[in-house]
Amino acid sequence: MPKTKIEEELEKGAELSIIGLVDSLIEHAYTARASDIHIDPEEKRVRVRLRIDGVLHDSFIFPNEVHSEIITRIKVLSGLRTDEHQAAQDGRFRIPLKKIGPVDVRVSIAPTYYGENAVMRLLAERGEKITFNSLGFNPRDRLKIEQAIKKPYGMVLATGPTGSGKTTSLYTLIKILKTPEVSIITIEDPIEYSIEGVDQIQVNPRTGLTFASGLRSILRQDPNIIMVGEIRDEETARIAVNASLTGHLLLSTLHTNDAPTTLPRLLDMKIEPFLIASTVNIAIGQRLVRKICSTCKTKKAVTMDELKSLSEVLPPETLAEYKEFYKGAGCGECNQSGYKGRIGIYEVLEMDDAVRAAVLRKADASEIREIAVKNGMTTMIKDGLEKVMAGVTTIEEILRVIHE
Repeated sequence: MPKTKIEEELEKGAELSIIGLVDSLIEHAYTARASDIHIDPEEKRVRVRLRIDGVLHDSFIFPNEVHSEIITRIKVLSGLRTDEHQAAQDGRFRIPLKKIGPVDVRVSIAPTYYGENAVMRLLAERGEKITFNSLGFNPRDRLKIEQAIKKPYGMVLATGPTGSGKTTSLYTLIKILKTPEVSIITIEDPIEYSIEGVDQIQVNPRTGLTFASGLRSILRQDPNIIMVGEIRDEETARIAVNASLTGHLLLSTLHTNDAPTTLPRLLDMKIEPFLIASTVNIAIGQRLVRKICSTCKTKKAVTMDELKSLSEVLPPETLAEYKEFYKGAGCGECNQSGYKGRIGIYEVLEMDDAVRAAVLRKADASEIREIAVKNGMTTMIKDGLEKVMAGVTTIEEILRVIHE
């Protein structure tokens, strides 16, 4: 097992190979399905944690003596300055692993109280294996999205906090849209993984290549479909809206808590209500929840505390529908956690006539939500509870994510 390799390396003492240790750590993290490796120096040791299915787990303790050599090795791989210890540095590298192939690693190093830490994000090509089916949309929402991306122009917006799977959703839609007849260009920060047949541009503020300036350049390159990594400011929002008005299908992300808040957020960015009403095709609100391990899945009784938490977000008549719940007992397959893998819970807001009218009169998010639910929108918590009933995830996961 890769874990044994790491322990073997550490036991070598003076003959320890830092190159072998870093390679083994990345290989172990990949095999454990980790998305991130955190190397945190402490007073008398170095703590290594892996983020698996969105949750950090303590994995290894390294002696302090190897700390600076590990950081130097990561800097060398990433092409960063090895003599700089007081400033944050970002980079990336590709490492070939036996039996796995190349794994792209994005690196962030920052000075902390006990020395430099390192966070490595694994951007392996396993992202390519994600399909529209595996994202977890219910049939109603899937149909709405398929209709929205078939339109020749307009905006498709994915919303949610950092780490809620927005970029993965957009990449999956890009792969559906990718045909020889259309030109697709993206501007991202960072490029998570490459998609064959799509021109991907990396934001670089040092050379003046921002989302806004890059989007202007893209419009001169005759694209049919544009993906903007994130709409962060008024200028990017304005250019994105203009692009979707002039015959481009534009996909992007926004940092909002849910789908209905997307429309007032664009108003905050000084976009005119009539432009929002005529350019937004659909807004997808999403979160990621851990899936129950299929090997150790078992039925469970719901606790009074869980019922109380649910009653705060659901009316009693809806709550009465939910009788059967499941959990993972914990086994070797899921490392005793009861969970293996993640899936999205969603709400998909379609821009119909009633929502357009609400936007034109600058209605707030709660009113827009009310109208959307009345017209058939499945809320994120309802979608989550449907997945709980189907035995896909647990009630604890839904409550954890909703209360975050």
